[in-house]
Amino acid sequence: MVVTKRQTEAAEAAGDYAITARATGLVSTFAVHITEWKKAFLRRYFPQRHFHFLPKDLSERDFERLWKPRIQGERAAELFVWGTELPTALAALARVQNIPVWFLEDGLLRSARPSASRTPPLSLALDRRTPYFDCRKPSDLEALLDAYNFEADRPLMERARAGIDLLLRSGISKYNDERTQTAEEVYGEKTRKRVLVVGQVEDDASILYGCLGRTSNNDLVRLAAAEQPDAQILYRPHPDVLSRVRALKSNPADVAHLCEIVTDRLPLAEALRTVDHVYTITSLAGFEALMRCIKVTTAGCPFYSGWGLTDDRQPNPRRGRKLSLEALFAGAYLLYPRYFDPETGGQTTFEETVATIRRQIEEPEALSPQRPAWRAWGPYGILGWRHLLTAAVMPAIRHLGNDRDVEEFRADPIRFFRGLSDHRLRIIGRILYPFG
Repeated sequence: MVVTKRQTEAAEAAGDYAITARATGLVSTFAVHITEWKKAFLRRYFPQRHFHFLPKDLSERDFERLWKPRIQGERAAELFVWGTELPTALAALARVQNIPVWFLEDGLLRSARPSASRTPPLSLALDRRTPYFDCRKPSDLEALLDAYNFEADRPLMERARAGIDLLLRSGISKYNDERTQTAEEVYGEKTRKRVLVVGQVEDDASILYGCLGRTSNNDLVRLAAAEQPDAQILYRPHPDVLSRVRALKSNPADVAHLCEIVTDRLPLAEALRTVDHVYTITSLAGFEALMRCIKVTTAGCPFYSGWGLTDDRQPNPRRGRKLSLEALFAGAYLLYPRYFDPETGGQTTFEETVATIRRQIEEPEALSPQRPAWRAWGPYGILGWRHLLTAAVMPAIRHLGNDRDVEEFRADPIRFFRGLSDHRLRIIGRILYPFG
């Protein structure tokens, strides 16, 4: 892979250790908080790294006895962390041994399916400081946005303008779906100012680490209703909450008298098309709205707030620089993330990734989960698969979830239950499917 001068400068601004790693050969990467389904695509995306996945329930005793000596014994070791926090003992070892730490998250342009569907992301954000949504301290993305001379990089700015236009024309966003309805069909005829309140998963890390104070979806609805008394207030709960993949923390029914609750499936681009103002805590939908010249109020501190483009209710004293929309887009979509080809696993570009997502949307059968190979023994055998039980449970899945949940459950009922965030549902899955 040829590393251009601009990529090198961006890498230096982001503290990119991976370029050095490629030059020195195979790196021993000890990965933390990695769920089972993510391991395969990490190996494909980073073939120059030799992965060791630490158990999720690793005890301090086992770490000291087994893993610490292994890490210390490696000539070139690094840590991958999915999420925000390293275990205390591992963080201490990294400080003492000067071991590089990378925080991993989905990129801002993920796939044609949400992360809850367990489809591999087409982009990843690797950050040496903290995940980009953590407002408590500066991330590599924040440092990049604060320091990079965007206006001097005319080719980059031209590419950013073209990239924004490409997203707007294609209707592609971080998560995508087939459009089955229009905004007019869901929202009704537009007769006055239209305000969209974007709900989020309230126990998600982007909320827990993107807000200095506690803010709920219902609080956001109340704020929008108080400030926009003459507007049509639309409240769109998060799709994963509606489908019960993620837990409900604040009940939309409690604010139903202040707004119209939108439960129909609409791709984000269509959901924003007729909107005049967006209220969000930290959702990327706020940045999507900025690209469409829609006013955005943020109750939290997302990566795109504090640069002079948003109405911010949580100021960030580290961010005082005024950025253009193109500069913010260039940093967040072109310089900061890494894009991957779903077929080869090799690194690719933003533009090629948009084309890939477009193909995935137009050919949804390509995204259908693959059924594990059947064998008479093991978790997918006669006892482990429990074929008759799967058919009996299907109506409940259809009632509680959506068509995508049914698809995932039918293809692999064991992994479906193991991947749910609600521990009570995982326990039910263990009872129904104890093998595997």
